[in-house]
Amino acid sequence: MSNKTIEWSFEHDLDFILSSTEDVFLSLKGAHIFLTGGTGFIGCWLLESLRHANQRLQLDIQVTVLTRNPQAFAAKVPHLADYPKFRFVSGDVCNFEIVEGEFSHIIHAATDASAQLNETNPLRMFDTVVEGTRRVLDFAVDKKPEKILFLSSGAVYGQQPWEMERVAEDWIGAPNCLDPRAAYAEGKRSAEMMCAIYGKQFGLQISIARIFALLGPYLSLGIHFAAGNFIRDAMQRKPIVVNGNGLPCRSYLYAADLTVWLWHMLQRAQPNKPYNVGSDESVSIRQLAERTSVVLGSGEYKVLGADDAGWNLGRYVPDTSMIGRELGLHKTVSLDEAIRRTALWHGWKEK
Repeated sequence: MSNKTIEWSFEHDLDFILSSTEDVFLSLKGAHIFLTGGTGFIGCWLLESLRHANQRLQLDIQVTVLTRNPQAFAAKVPHLADYPKFRFVSGDVCNFEIVEGEFSHIIHAATDASAQLNETNPLRMFDTVVEGTRRVLDFAVDKKPEKILFLSSGAVYGQQPWEMERVAEDWIGAPNCLDPRAAYAEGKRSAEMMCAIYGKQFGLQISIARIFALLGPYLSLGIHFAAGNFIRDAMQRKPIVVNGNGLPCRSYLYAADLTVWLWHMLQRAQPNKPYNVGSDESVSIRQLAERTSVVLGSGEYKVLGADDAGWNLGRYVPDTSMIGRELGLHKTVSLDEAIRRTALWHGWKEK
């Protein structure tokens, strides 16, 4: 059966997540999770899947979500904002006040992964990542949760050598610390160091997910992600335009797979250890443009060949063999299907 004949709905993804994580969710029965970044792309998937599991399995898992603007989130996703097991507290991750209650788990997912912010205000980007992580870790020292999951980034490796097809967790690369565009990447490296220090000094059990590029419902179209821009243009029946030479290589993990991996990591990953979280299927930006246009549109695309000024002109593709070997986690949704489902969620109509 081809991808285009598969019936899909968002409920289908939630059922898949539940069936793939049921044992993990059952082990979390009665848990109280503190979640930062819960109103972003990844946070919405975590909340959607947890609400679904709560309703199906009667788990009584509660989540306290730190957000800068609870009202904006309520307007955006009212069914999550109104869910009685979720409590939203207003605050900035860098300086939020102590939140009352006991917490069994903490997921620190708050990061403004904005290319524009990284370009125009790298100091704010760096502070948000570093000081925000330190504030969450100090909060954890006070609350003493059983487990902590920190969402880091594959950007910590810096420029992946072109001859390295996939980058593994044991590769000691680094961003250019004298390039302000590396503020996000260096911030994540510093945050990982703080996780290691707090793990040693205070005994916190922290697992680290180094996340690569993603696709799926809740992904914003038309900002700084090439994949989102391509999907937007194809949905509008426009030819897809690659401004650069199209050679940089990326990979894209579908958000339902991502969500399964993160819930397993929270409960099962070895503490104080990083795991790559992403797809190991490399695709050039040129190939991504072509595939997106074929899946969604007319197949039209063009490469302008302009100088590429992006932060990573080479490969950005993880080796995910460790998470597969240790936790049994693997990608299940193809790139073409991930493109299709993302577009369907945004209102695209298949012919």
